[in-house]
Amino acid sequence: MADWNERYKVKKRSLEEAVRSLPRQATVVVSMACMEPMGLLGNLHRFQEHFEFLKVASCLNLGQFPFCEEERYQNTFINENWFFGPPARKTQELGFKLVDYLPNNLHLAGLQKVEAERELGRTLVFWGMVTPMQEKSGFFNLGLSNVYELDVIERADLVVLEVNQSVPWLFGETQVHLNQADLVVEHPHPVPTIPILEPSETEQQIAAHIAPLVPDGATLQIAIGGIPNAVARLLSDKRELGIHTEMFTESMIDLFEAGAITNRQKSLWPGKFVFTFAMGTERMYRWLENNPGVLELRGRYVNDPFVVARNDHMVSINTALSVDLTGQVCSETLGPKQFSGTGGQLDTHRGAVESKGGRGIIALRSTAKGGAISTIVPFLPPGSAVTVPRQDVDTIVTEHGVAALRGRTVSQRVQALVAVAHPEFRKSLLREARTLHYL
Repeated sequence: MADWNERYKVKKRSLEEAVRSLPRQATVVVSMACMEPMGLLGNLHRFQEHFEFLKVASCLNLGQFPFCEEERYQNTFINENWFFGPPARKTQELGFKLVDYLPNNLHLAGLQKVEAERELGRTLVFWGMVTPMQEKSGFFNLGLSNVYELDVIERADLVVLEVNQSVPWLFGETQVHLNQADLVVEHPHPVPTIPILEPSETEQQIAAHIAPLVPDGATLQIAIGGIPNAVARLLSDKRELGIHTEMFTESMIDLFEAGAITNRQKSLWPGKFVFTFAMGTERMYRWLENNPGVLELRGRYVNDPFVVARNDHMVSINTALSVDLTGQVCSETLGPKQFSGTGGQLDTHRGAVESKGGRGIIALRSTAKGGAISTIVPFLPPGSAVTVPRQDVDTIVTEHGVAALRGRTVSQRVQALVAVAHPEFRKSLLREARTLHYL
């Protein structure tokens, strides 16, 4: 019988030893969001002299990390980021060459990154946070994220596991064995949490238009933020809802406890919450831990549009920053400035539209900057990314109503979108539409 504790000791290193074991030039992919390895990311700058040039690929950084935020490190490190959060946006504003956006659709992010690094001939390292090892089996658990982590682990040249006893053990395709690791580092710290956002009055109005679009028996993908939280609160009287979502959110626990979510009528994985990562409060993490009703699977599977579409009555609810009069959706940039990322929005939207009885919903406030500008615009500002192309878009919702765009002509879309724009901007939008010969 294998003594996994002894094998663990052979692979165990101090943080400094593990960092100095990395090649002087390499690409390090780290686990994402609340599973980001704080030991590596928080201390990497201390080892600047060891590296010639290190690329660190991450997604939605939550912590403050000097290696990718301070000017003095810009010739040694760069953070290639799949989804910008506040730290990445701040670095971008300062103009330091420390952060670069990685365009992607979530379900292909990991494999495409691996292929790109292989083509460049770079050494590929995975460094991610995991649970402590099960002594009898030698298995660790990926905890709260398997978006791309397992895909990269299986293909990396070097695998470093950062063990943290605060990480919850989740059911699903989440196991990593000691045999897959080259080095093990222990670095305890609290798993990052995020607060529950209380919806504003406008967000509640938007939610009131979305709730009737969700039938009993629907399977849901719900994003995070004030609008999705407001929607969830209005779904508590629904029946037999299911969850197949990119991100597990706090509101799903509330709907389960209210009896609205049962997962029983799902056409794919009935009885299970299916997701690829989770981020929220400590209450959520403890609820997910060892819960047989949840199934955390690879993002490559969960967000594959063809898999999403296998859920009958699939409803995808995402948010956007702006929409043009032909239906192009921008959810990730402010002009040329990266604000967030595509994430799985296009994945789940396409899957929902292809689902039997499904619907893809994009929600947004009708104005921004305190009501000074319309978010429904004649055309997107120069440099804006198109997150959902107009040929894919289905339903747009603001606080002023619902615009059904699927199968509609440009002139019909203009009329539908102007009707849900803020009243102060409707005349100017119609005037611009005529100038552009949309009407």
